[in-house]
Amino acid sequence: MPISESEFRNALACFASGVNIVTTIDAAGNLHGLTVSAFCSVSLSPPLVLICIEKITASHYAFRESGAFVVNILSKSQSHLSEHFATPIDNKFGIVEYRPGIAGIPVIEGTLANLECRIVNTFDGGDHSIFVAQIEQSRTAPGEALVYYQHAYNELRRLIQK
Repeated sequence: MPISESEFRNALACFASGVNIVTTIDAAGNLHGLTVSAFCSVSLSPPLVLICIEKITASHYAFRESGAFVVNILSKSQSHLSEHFATPIDNKFGIVEYRPGIAGIPVIEGTLANLECRIVNTFDGGDHSIFVAQIEQSRTAPGEALVYYQHAYNELRRLIQK
């Protein structure tokens, strides 16, 4: 018998992860974005990453329609963006500066990094879809990452000093 959702969440809280906002666009041109923790690298050659999107999320269909997404890796000062994009509201892009990237998908300005990706495979992952994508463009900036650990936002430097 599998462990409970609560036990699983508590165990995963022991794993520090970066905080990311993934963005996409649907067939009608509507912009979509949400905060995700399920993001990781898959391959260096070719450069592949994956994201996992819950199937009941309102923007799940848009990732399938667009066939592309952008991973926006947040810096330590951007926890407010993470909270904003984790909230189900209509116009999530009203408070952020962005530019159009691959396929017109929003690339959030001022983040630590952006990865513009084209989906190459989609897999069933229980209550999530797993989207594997090849990185077509990237941009990085100096700074420190925003980290989520033990159910709270942290700075990497602070975690190392503990």
